[in-house]
Amino acid sequence: MSIDGGSENAAGRQDPPAAPVGQGGRTRLKPVVFFGSSVLILAISIWAIITPTGAEDTIGVVVGWISSVFGWYYFLAATLYLLFVVFVAASRYGTIKLGPQHSTPDYGLFAWATMLFAAGIGIDLMFFSVAGPVSHYLAPPEGDPQTVEAARQAVVWTLFHYGITGWGMYALMGMTLGYFAFRYRLPLAIRSALYPIIGKRIHGRIGDAVDLAAIIGTVFGISVSLGIGVVQLNYGLTFLFDVPQGTAAQIALIAVAVVLSTVSAVAGVDRGIRRLSELNVVLAVVLMLYMLFVDSPIRLLNSLVLNIGDYVSRFPSMMLNTFAYDQPTDWLNAWTLFFWAWWVAWAPFVGLFLARISRGRTIRQFVAATLIIPFLFTLTFLSVFGNSALGLVRAGNAEFGETAANAPEQGFYELLAQFPGATFSAGLATFVGLLLYVTSADSGALVMSNLSSHLPTPLTDARPWVRIFWASATGLLTLAMLLVGGVEALTNATIIMGLPFSFVMFLVIWGLYKALRVERMREDALTTTLPSSLSGRTVNRGQTAEWNWRQRLARAMSFPSKRAATRFLNEVCRGAFQDVVAELSRQGAEASVVEGIDEEVGLAHMELRVPMGGSEVFIYRLWPVEVPTPAFATRVVTEHDTYVRFEVHLADGSQGYDVMGYSKEQLIGDILDQYERHLEFLRLHREASARSSLPDHRPDTAEVHLPERDV
Repeated sequence: MSIDGGSENAAGRQDPPAAPVGQGGRTRLKPVVFFGSSVLILAISIWAIITPTGAEDTIGVVVGWISSVFGWYYFLAATLYLLFVVFVAASRYGTIKLGPQHSTPDYGLFAWATMLFAAGIGIDLMFFSVAGPVSHYLAPPEGDPQTVEAARQAVVWTLFHYGITGWGMYALMGMTLGYFAFRYRLPLAIRSALYPIIGKRIHGRIGDAVDLAAIIGTVFGISVSLGIGVVQLNYGLTFLFDVPQGTAAQIALIAVAVVLSTVSAVAGVDRGIRRLSELNVVLAVVLMLYMLFVDSPIRLLNSLVLNIGDYVSRFPSMMLNTFAYDQPTDWLNAWTLFFWAWWVAWAPFVGLFLARISRGRTIRQFVAATLIIPFLFTLTFLSVFGNSALGLVRAGNAEFGETAANAPEQGFYELLAQFPGATFSAGLATFVGLLLYVTSADSGALVMSNLSSHLPTPLTDARPWVRIFWASATGLLTLAMLLVGGVEALTNATIIMGLPFSFVMFLVIWGLYKALRVERMREDALTTTLPSSLSGRTVNRGQTAEWNWRQRLARAMSFPSKRAATRFLNEVCRGAFQDVVAELSRQGAEASVVEGIDEEVGLAHMELRVPMGGSEVFIYRLWPVEVPTPAFATRVVTEHDTYVRFEVHLADGSQGYDVMGYSKEQLIGDILDQYERHLEFLRLHREASARSSLPDHRPDTAEVHLPERDV
């Protein structure tokens, strides 16, 4: 099987690389995904530019059909996504890591949290922080407008659309992709989530179709943010420098975004996206604190507490509120249906990026952080600016209210204009908006280029020219949709393009649940066979000195060289493996030994393989790892001194322990321990399959076999 991936172990070294999907381990395109998605996107862009009226009419008809037929489905789907994510995090599956159990996080909490936020939210946060509450206050979906109840609903509906429902979709895709990519070395792509369902066919046309759908949804979702950003930044420049509003200025802004996002995406995650994200969050906090203190801090803090209480108390009923008895169709299309489709469209893009930066976190940590950290910031930001805007409208400033509702790109700046220091605050808002604009574009370009490429490891990025292409294609689509009908055309197109991928997300849920269930069966098998393993280690008095405590202590205190590692492999490992294979063959099993060379370390590795029926294979692999000698070693340690460990790898990856220095009998005992655990795992799975009344109780690929991390 050809799969890619790689994850660092506790010593900073990578686990043994799986067979690279690129030729010779190099990055190469996925032809069907890249050319299929790019041709479709370019065709839609050209069609929209040539016949904007026809494109607008067609999009309107399709959106009307989706709203009437699938409106209920969007509500139900969003709810089920969130419930599944919370269930997994709260269950015993939550302790599973996105990577080997011994892996550690790549980023500190602050850097990780800022990238979580900046990847999942764009300049649209500023756009809707004023326009959303004012629009809902003047025209609520139910009840009378311009009342106290309308004011309470106004902010809560905005929080609802930006709340944990959408972040639950991000968490679903992020934990799924991180789990399969970093724990089982499958590609960091949407197709990997379907491995437990369709097996190796993810590397064929079905996998291509899934990745293609993800790219199409992603590019339209990002285009919405870029379109909103273009019109808002255009007005910001008009507000500050009298730059004319119109197509020319918007084209220039799109070009700037393409250039900046290209530079950031090519720079990579650490040097580009991470630094922009950290700066982004700091400046957004400064802007929020400015508004808090220049307006009325006590009133805004009171409103914030009220909004939190309203959100918590009203959230369950809002989740499935389809307004079935008196449905405000236009309001639903413009708000809830659009937002749910938008979150779905962004889910593969943000989920893949979140997985990319979350290796080493447990599922519970990942879900909790994704649902809580960005939302707390978003809630505070929306409450401060939303209630400040509502305060002006409720005080009698009807002109501001009409502007914020009918020209949302102007609302944020017109709010700032009502308070002292408008030039400073508007300049800061424009700069923050530009950063939010660029971080969405560069993250999107990086993710779409990775989705459309075969990569040798999950931490490898696609070639720079592919990132440049996707940054440019996104800019072209944004321009095309703005010419068709502005932001409204972009929102309508997102409702259309988000629908196909929403079905894929249910397949993702199915695949992840099956994989997690199998993983827990393996742990149950380990628990069940532990007494046998311990009894197998029991040594009676008079047995060989290799088993006594002095030999055990000597092994713990030794830090062997490459020469000692080679001697261990030749004198102990080869004989142990051959003896086990001979006995297994005598018992009727088709066992074999495979040897190879780890070119990085310059030492041989050895693997025992036993087919178990179907596509299930028992694998016991010894892999050499060269690590720095610890300072507490009893011998003199130089700056570049290293020693060798022989780590045990099974089909599900490194087990994190070293057998260097075992005697032949000890090594045979360890092989048999792992073999017995695997047999117990298969037994538990057969019993579970029988209880589920499955027609085929054999452990085949679709039911049991998680991807091998094979060489």
